[in-house]
Amino acid sequence: METAMADADSSNRYFAETHSVENQPTALEDYNLYGADRALREAVGREGAGWAEDGLHGFGALTGSRELIELGFQANENKPVLYTHDRYGHRVDEVRFHPAYHRLMQLSIEHGLHASHWSDPREGAQVARAAKFYMQSQVEAAHCCPITMTSAAIPALRLQPEVAAVWEPKILSRCYDPRNVPDSQKEGVTIGMAMTEKQGGSDVRANTTRAIPLGGGPGQAYELVGHKYFVSAPMCDAFLVLAQAPGGLSCFLLPRWRPDGSKNPLQIQRLKNKMGNVANASSETELRGAWAQMIGEEGRGVATILKMVSMTRFDCMIGSAAGMRQAVVQALHHCEQRAAFGRLLSEQPLMQNVLADLAIESEAALAMTMRIARALDSSDSESEKLLVRMGTAVGKYWICKRTPGHAYEAMECIGGSGVMEDSIMPRLFRESPVNSIWEGSGNVQCLDMLRAMQREPGSLDVFMAELKLAAGGNRYLDQHVASLANDFADRADIEYRARAIVEKMALALQGALLVRHGDQAVADGFCLSRLSGLASGLVYGNLPRGVDCARIIRRASVAAS
Repeated sequence: METAMADADSSNRYFAETHSVENQPTALEDYNLYGADRALREAVGREGAGWAEDGLHGFGALTGSRELIELGFQANENKPVLYTHDRYGHRVDEVRFHPAYHRLMQLSIEHGLHASHWSDPREGAQVARAAKFYMQSQVEAAHCCPITMTSAAIPALRLQPEVAAVWEPKILSRCYDPRNVPDSQKEGVTIGMAMTEKQGGSDVRANTTRAIPLGGGPGQAYELVGHKYFVSAPMCDAFLVLAQAPGGLSCFLLPRWRPDGSKNPLQIQRLKNKMGNVANASSETELRGAWAQMIGEEGRGVATILKMVSMTRFDCMIGSAAGMRQAVVQALHHCEQRAAFGRLLSEQPLMQNVLADLAIESEAALAMTMRIARALDSSDSESEKLLVRMGTAVGKYWICKRTPGHAYEAMECIGGSGVMEDSIMPRLFRESPVNSIWEGSGNVQCLDMLRAMQREPGSLDVFMAELKLAAGGNRYLDQHVASLANDFADRADIEYRARAIVEKMALALQGALLVRHGDQAVADGFCLSRLSGLASGLVYGNLPRGVDCARIIRRASVAAS
C-alpha cells in the first residue's frame, strides 16, 4: 500500500513539472543608461558638455534602475482621472494622477530637466540637459510633456519682463508641487500651452477665442472667452494661450487661479482618450472669462508663442531619438540572449542586418539632436541661430517620422513577447507617432523650413556650410549634398516637393555628422544604406553588402558597455 502511494506521488510530481524556463532573456534593468550608451557619451563630450560627465553617469544609474523603470509602468497602467467638482459641488477642475507619475515629475524637476539650461546657461548646458531628457524619456515619455513645456515657456515669457520677473523664479525652482492651489502658495510651478481649437488645428489664425481688455496692451490684463480643443497637461499652473485681441491674434499667460486667489474659469470639459502618451493628461477646455496677461506685442501672438514652440519641437527630436535608443537596446538585449536554430539571434546574418540598421538609425538621430543642442547653447552666434531654425524643422520632421517604423521593427525582433503589455515595447510603439503629430505635423515642419529659407535667406547658406565641413569624407555623402544643392536651385513646385527635400536635408546632415564625428562602421553603414542607392527595399534590414554589422551591434549593445 505504502509503495503504491509513493508511486502515485512520484507520478503526480512528474505530471506537474511541465517544463523549465529556458532560452528567455533576463529583464533589462539595473543598468546605467549613460554608461551603456557609447554614442551618447561621445556626443556629450563632442558637443561641449564634458563637464557634466559625473552627473550624467549618476543620472544614468538612476534612470536604468529597476525602481524607476517600474514607475514608468505604473504611471502608464493608471491613467489620470478628471474631477470637475468636489463632493459639495464646487468647481475644482482637478486631474488626479497615480503616485508613480508624481514621483517621475519630482525626479525630473529635481534634476533640472525643466530648467538647468536656463538657471546655469554655460557652454554645453543645453547638451547636458538634452542628455538627461534623452535618458528620462526612455523610462517614461508622457510626463516629459509638462517638463518640456515648462522649459520652453521661458523664451516667450522673457518678451514681457515684468511678467517673467514674477513667474520665472518659480519656473526655475527645483521644487515640484502638484497641489491644486494658487501659484502664490507654491515655490515651484509648471507651465503648459493651449493653442489649437476645433475649427483650425494647426491653422491657429482661425482661432475664435476672444480676449476682452481689462487694461489693454502688453503685460496688461484681459479676460478670455472661448475654447481650446487640446490642452496638454491641464494641471499646470499657467498656460501660454492664443486668443483674438482687438488688434489681432495675441499671446497670453493664463494662470489656473486669479491674482485674488479665486478659481480662474478655465474649465476642463473632458480628458482626451489617447492611444499613447496616456500617463500625461490632455484635455478640452472652455474659457469663461478667464483672467490672463498679454505676452509680447498685440497681434503678434504667433511669433510670440513660437518662441515656446521652437523649443518644444526640439524636445520632440530628443524624445523620438530616445524612443529609438530604448527600442534598440530592448531588441539587442533580447537577441543577445535568445537562441533559435542553433545560434543566438544576434549572431544570425539576417537578424544582424536588421539590428545594425536599427542601431544606425538611432545613432544618426542622436548625432543630429545633440548638434542642434550645441547650436542652442551658442545663442550669441547668428549662424548657430540660423542652424537651429533650419535644423529643428528638418530634425523634427525626419527623426519623429522615422520612429514608428523603427519601434515596430524592434518589436518584431523580440517576437510575440514584444506585443505583450508587460513589455515596454507596446508603450514605445504607441508613443512613437506622438512627437511627429504634436507641435506641428510633418507638413507643418516642411512648410516651416521653406518659410525660413524665404524670410531668413542666410539660413540655407548656414545649413549647406555645415554639410560642407564633411566634404571629402565619403563619396556618397558628397554626391548626395551636390544633388541637394541642385534641388534648391530648382524652385519650381518647391512646396509640392518639400517632403522630399527635407528628407534629403535630414539625411545629409546626419551623414555629415557621422562622417565627421561618428564611428567609422556606423558612418560607412549610414552612407552606404541611406545615400548610395545601393540598398534595396523600404524597410529596416536592407543594409547592402560591406557593412560591418557585428561592430555596429557591439557598439550599441548594453552588454558591451
